[in-house]
Amino acid sequence: MIKALARISLLLLLPLAIYSKYLINDHIISPKAAEVIEAIGEELYQKSGLNLYVIATTKELGRGINLYEYIKRYRSSLSKPYVILFFAPNSKRIGILNSDQKFKNFYDKDEVIDYAIKIIESPDKNSMQSKYDVGVVQAYSELADEIATKKGIKLQNTIKNESGWFLKFITWIVYLGAIVVFWVYFFRPIFRRLFNVK
Repeated sequence: MIKALARISLLLLLPLAIYSKYLINDHIISPKAAEVIEAIGEELYQKSGLNLYVIATTKELGRGINLYEYIKRYRSSLSKPYVILFFAPNSKRIGILNSDQKFKNFYDKDEVIDYAIKIIESPDKNSMQSKYDVGVVQAYSELADEIATKKGIKLQNTIKNESGWFLKFITWIVYLGAIVVFWVYFFRPIFRRLFNVK
């Protein structure tokens, strides 16, 4: 019975994975994450006319392989103008490609890629599937938001990073704590010895 339910679920979810418009997927990104990507991609296209794709591949890509050459095999699935978030975890490669060089000014490449890397390389107990899903969706969402901001539009379907201010606050508390610890255990004793303070 459980196997039958699993097969039915797979059959229902498979069309989404196969017929995704903005996700070209080698079974790396789950159908649930694909849904989020599709919603963001469709909204960005409707409001800006720009196609934002994810290409997620299991292929092993050597360091010498040019990603622009590699994506030519997907030419029939891509509509210009486009920006592509490229993800190849087996090759440890992630990048952003554009149909026109002017789109490079629409986003901060390092910041977008950092969203994915921080999640995928985090030392928590989540499965790699979960990390791939969350990392790629978060990076894709950030990329869409940055493009939208540059074009002067606002997206509703992106994942807002509302925890950003909280993480910054926690970071500053950690830094402050480190300074206090260094003062109490290292600098204060040295200061007292140098100036004979009791």
